[in-house]
Amino acid sequence: MTLATVQAAAPRPEALAQPRRPAPGGATAAEEEVARALARGEEWALAELFERWGTLVHTLSARVLGDTQDAEDVTQQVFLAAWRGRGTYRPERGSLPGWLVGITRRVTADALSARARRREPAAAGSTFPPAAAGPHPDEVLDRLLVARALAGLPAVQRRVLFLAFYEDLTHTEIARRTGLPLGTVKAHARRGLLRLRRRMEAVRYTP
Repeated sequence: MTLATVQAAAPRPEALAQPRRPAPGGATAAEEEVARALARGEEWALAELFERWGTLVHTLSARVLGDTQDAEDVTQQVFLAAWRGRGTYRPERGSLPGWLVGITRRVTADALSARARRREPAAAGSTFPPAAAGPHPDEVLDRLLVARALAGLPAVQRRVLFLAFYEDLTHTEIARRTGLPLGTVKAHARRGLLRLRRRMEAVRYTP
């Protein structure tokens, strides 16, 4: 996946060859600055979006669609949609990555619908029963986002939350399994949930 896939979205493709615009002091532009530049139609902001969150969009798309090439196409469409719909972004409704995830949800759902329509003529003439429907794309995206958020937690907090949610253990059972004091388990669970919530809020956007 390269920036070449989104060059058609900007009037001056050469701007995408320099994805990062340094802020004063050599730092990377803040998200708020990128959002303002995007709203103004500055092409470097599109490249910055791709640089920071292109991998996230492609990973989500590939996980839902199960096909790398389809994911490439969807990623292109997501960033084209982000550029063309840049005037719809409202920072008070969520973060830029959350906005991109919302666009990804819609585009992947459309891609799955288009794939189903392409298969309908062949399925109509088949004597085999139709394949069972897979999970809804939103469910797949949510699971992947939770897994990514968990992976970013400290190891102890990640293990405590994993045992609590995936193995359905109580705090007492987790303390027995891990050898940690009960109070420590409760503290890790509380801090881990707060971190997890903040990470999930970073990719949530209210339409």
